[in-house]
Amino acid sequence: MITIHALTKRFGRLEVLRGVDLAVRPGAVTAIVGPNGAGKTTLIKAILGHTRADGGRILFDGERVGDDPAYRSRIGYMPQIARFPENLTAAELVAMLTDLREAPDSVDAELVDAFALAPHMDKPLRTLSGGTRQKVNAVLAFLFHPELVVLDEPTAGLDPVASAVLKDKIAAERARGRTFILTSHIMSELEELADDVAFLLDGQVRFAGAVHDLKLRTRQFTLERAIACMMQEEAA
Repeated sequence: MITIHALTKRFGRLEVLRGVDLAVRPGAVTAIVGPNGAGKTTLIKAILGHTRADGGRILFDGERVGDDPAYRSRIGYMPQIARFPENLTAAELVAMLTDLREAPDSVDAELVDAFALAPHMDKPLRTLSGGTRQKVNAVLAFLFHPELVVLDEPTAGLDPVASAVLKDKIAAERARGRTFILTSHIMSELEELADDVAFLLDGQVRFAGAVHDLKLRTRQFTLERAIACMMQEEAA
């Protein structure tokens, strides 16, 4: 679904992405991992069109991502911290977005029910707890039935029950052929969900492939230990 070739991005003198090559398989969950400052956030922003790369190219279903933002309508995004219009209720926010897109009946009612969100949909967003706001954030990511869903630390702030609901949703949608890009500092969570992993370090992809293949390469039994082994090898 997404092919990235020789992507570069610089902020002043800081070179954040240094020739990134990556392929995101359709119908798979790809985890992007790496230490703080590795370039994960910048890479995601480039895919979403929130920042413009200095060099290289991104292809979405074979079409080059450029000045035409139309491809974004096929992507759902769950940021780590969502910034909502505080004066609106969750229901009003959903209604505003569906009106703008002229796409009624796009709310995933099953997900709303699973999160037990219905009693909170008519409350002002500013009054909701952090965990409830994160549930709203998740529901918004699945609006309009996107082909690709990008989830940035999706379970941050969620209780164990809500985390399980979201993980079940990701697994179910993946089984239906939906594509995911996922970031998290919780390696056990990524191991549970991800098919593929891309390990970034110093703005470069040092490994991209199946989680199983990374474990074989590093001779480790868990993703967490495999990533730690990769980091130790790079530091040596």
